Amino acid sequence: MPTLKTIVITGASSGIGAALARHLGAAGHRLVLAARNREKLEAVAREAGTETRAVVTDVTRRDEVERLRDEAIRVFERVDVWINNAGQGIDKRVLELTDADFDEMMTVNVKSALYGMQAIVPYFMQRNSGHLINTSSFLGRVPLATNRSAYNAAKAALNALTANLRVDLRAAHPGIHVSLVMPSVVSTDFAKNALGSRSMSASASPMKPQTPEEVAAIVAELIRHPRAEVFTNPAAPALAKRYFEDVDAFEQASSRP
Repeated sequence: MPTLKTIVITGASSGIGAALARHLGAAGHRLVLAARNREKLEAVAREAGTETRAVVTDVTRRDEVERLRDEAIRVFERVDVWINNAGQGIDKRVLELTDADFDEMMTVNVKSALYGMQAIVPYFMQRNSGHLINTSSFLGRVPLATNRSAYNAAKAALNALTANLRVDLRAAHPGIHVSLVMPSVVSTDFAKNALGSRSMSASASPMKPQTPEEVAAIVAELIRHPRAEVFTNPAAPALAKRYFEDVDAFEQASSRP
């Protein structure tokens, strides 16, 4: 029998977060779901099962993230897994970005996750147990969609914060796991909802799109068997390796019509 856990998921009202809630709820885990849209969030909570609590949360506010943590502990008496999944994209190239665009991307995609890390990891440290999962993107590693510019930069920053935290904790708190999940193209409304969106798709990707349910199954496996990083798309590791082996050659090939 798998060990049932109390799991907090931000960005749970749609896309990967909603699929993950349904997947983990079906497995019997206790869930605390967070997002700003009450109607959508509560609908997902109903689909996820009876051991689910919806907490309307603006993750760009530190006090609300801390309230989310406190509510999860109050309701279920513990938190075992915290998944920073909230995020938003943008459809602007580097030279098109405004200050407001850049600040928005960093706030929604990086600071929100930082607030989550700083809220839950000290609690994990007290218990010397817990699992933090940050949802990033393949685009934080490889510039396949330059129209996502500031989103990609934010995810690269999240990658760095996640790795630094993992190294900080490794020696003194071996019971705490810190994982980074990097989806590629996923068939959700993420691209349509991006700031400045001009099209339904982020780019012509060499990778086959995955469904949110496929990504959710991979994250569920990560919870069962923690590891440092996971590319959700099977083609992604080879592409990332090619990029870092010869950045010039990869970028020249990618920029050809």
